[in-house]
Amino acid sequence: MTDLKDMPGHLIRRMQQVAVAVFHAEVEAAGIDITPVQYAALVRVRDHPGIDQATLAGLIAYDRTTIAGVVDRLVQKGFLAREVSATDRRARVLQLTETGTTALETLTPAVAQAQRVMLRGLDEDEASAFMRLLRKATDAVNELSRAPLRPPSRD
Repeated sequence: MTDLKDMPGHLIRRMQQVAVAVFHAEVEAAGIDITPVQYAALVRVRDHPGIDQATLAGLIAYDRTTIAGVVDRLVQKGFLAREVSATDRRARVLQLTETGTTALETLTPAVAQAQRVMLRGLDEDEASAFMRLLRKATDAVNELSRAPLRPPSRD
């Protein structure tokens, strides 16, 4: 019989629980109410201003049917502005607001600290190897996800 501690799925689920708890603890200490998915959305909109919601979903590996709720909450918080696309009236394009930019500046050290806490059981070389292997393993199964990561298109 296989022990749960030897099952990658179980350990990944446990690490996800830790990652979310640590993220929330660090960002709450910074005084901003935001989830990990909302943070990822802000980062991608900052990096790709004017993207539409469907593209944002692909850039953060989030379900296209539920990304609107994430964007709605970020708009309500004043972090994002959403406008009808000038080229496709069906699409909504996103821009980071000044409030969103300030929030990201405040969040960056807290999120960086959260990443350090998540890996605190590893020395620098182990953390580097872990991240390399985690990226490799995730990339290898990306297409098996209900919401695969999609790189931005090269227009």
